[in-house]
Amino acid sequence: MAEVLVLIDSANGTLKKSATELLTAARSLGEPSAVVIGAPGTAAAVAGQLAEYGAEKVYVAESDEFEQYLVAPKAEVLAQLAGQAGPAAILVASTPENKEIAARTAFKIGSGFLADAVEIGEGGSVTQSIFGGAVSVSARVAKGAPVISLRANSVAASPQQGAAEQVPVEVSISDAAKGAKIIDRVEEAKGSRPSLQDASVIVSGGRGVGSADNFKVVEQVADTLGAAVGASRAATDAGWVPHTMQVGQTGVTVAPQLYIALGISGAIQHRAGMQTSKTIVAVNKDPEAPIFELADFGVVGDLFQVAPQLAEEIGKRKG
Repeated sequence: MAEVLVLIDSANGTLKKSATELLTAARSLGEPSAVVIGAPGTAAAVAGQLAEYGAEKVYVAESDEFEQYLVAPKAEVLAQLAGQAGPAAILVASTPENKEIAARTAFKIGSGFLADAVEIGEGGSVTQSIFGGAVSVSARVAKGAPVISLRANSVAASPQQGAAEQVPVEVSISDAAKGAKIIDRVEEAKGSRPSLQDASVIVSGGRGVGSADNFKVVEQVADTLGAAVGASRAATDAGWVPHTMQVGQTGVTVAPQLYIALGISGAIQHRAGMQTSKTIVAVNKDPEAPIFELADFGVVGDLFQVAPQLAEEIGKRKG
């Protein structure tokens, strides 16, 4: 059975949820082989989790140099491994950094890059949502092993024991890959809520929330569900919340199990970033709001009356 290379993302010694989803998806194409690229000790910290989710091999490419440069060195490692292993496919999570790594890798191995897949089929074909989410297409590369970025929450992660045999990779970064060097890092303060990319439940607020202070009603519902908080472009442009919270075509594309839209009309820009959510609940006082065309459940009403009642009822049921 052919190998499927999976670029692993981890943080603080823990696999990111997207990595467990990729390892699960890889089983449909072949034998999952995890690729861990980072500082020394990165692979050892997640070895047990990689075995739990089915990695048969773990390619360990570790060097302090990976922390000094941008994406080019990682693309070189992936291309090198592809040349050695002859994989059926290469999978990465759909993050801005990983998609650049994927594109560079595809170029180096003479293959093609399939971005933002929402489903992976037989033979490396994928389903993509394009034109602002208005059209779904099936695509495959014309030649070589496809390099695929998979949207978060597109696959339900499931454990399956793997051997996780560690294979050291000799790291040799070319001078060309060292053209852009990281000279400083600023870590953004993060709260206790999950990130938009990894969250299985998201509660978002839009123009109908009215102000930054009123956004507390969105946070209240989110916290009762242990959800991430998102926003429409109107809310971020108004300065009520940071642009990092924007869900949409020009923001973060998400596909959670549950998406709750509070006071969001449903402009195409926003819909393009969340319409592949498994279940969509919308609350809006305008019965003609476009968001209701997507919603599985819709409530026509004042969000400031509906949302507190929703949070209260969720709290009762959790209690």
